[in-house]
Amino acid sequence: MPTSLTILAALAIGYLLGSIPFGLILTRFSGLGDVRAIGSGNIGATNVLRTGRKDVAAATLVADILKGTIAVLVAGALFGFGSDGAMVAGLGAFLGHIFPVWLKFKGGKGVATYLGVLLGLAWPAALAFAVIWAATAWLTRFSSLSALVASLLTPPVMILLLGENRIGGLFVVLTIILWWRHAENIRRLIARTESRIGGGKGA
Repeated sequence: MPTSLTILAALAIGYLLGSIPFGLILTRFSGLGDVRAIGSGNIGATNVLRTGRKDVAAATLVADILKGTIAVLVAGALFGFGSDGAMVAGLGAFLGHIFPVWLKFKGGKGVATYLGVLLGLAWPAALAFAVIWAATAWLTRFSSLSALVASLLTPPVMILLLGENRIGGLFVVLTIILWWRHAENIRRLIARTESRIGGGKGA
């Protein structure tokens, strides 16, 4: 298959998997209505948690992670693990979650799918991401700040510690997009009005 067709096929596979709005599907299936009508209006696990159903939020988190991982693995099986096709599928899954065609391109912020793509391409870096996220969350109790810090450190971990320059370059792009999607959270963090994990505002 020509490279251009490989890239397009991988991007399509990733995008279609990434665009599945599990947060919306699971909340409706659980009788919780439209998750976009509460909290931030986001379809991700953090907003699903505002329904009060931790089980549904956990299921959303796992599903949003796995769709990124599965996109990479499917493309890897078709086009070669560690290939450009696998990386492009990861990019597609991330973009699909953020801009799902089924929801008029209004999706989540991409943190869980970012982690899923990372897990599929370089699991040691995914483990580092999870540890950094957990440590930042424990210290600050800000979910958004934890994601920002963990994503910011991911490309250096990939490039400097793991020697994964190509994959690290991909995650530079994903990190920029993820930070852009968190622009409102960043403004609230600066203003000390961001909600903390478990409720409450920043000091």
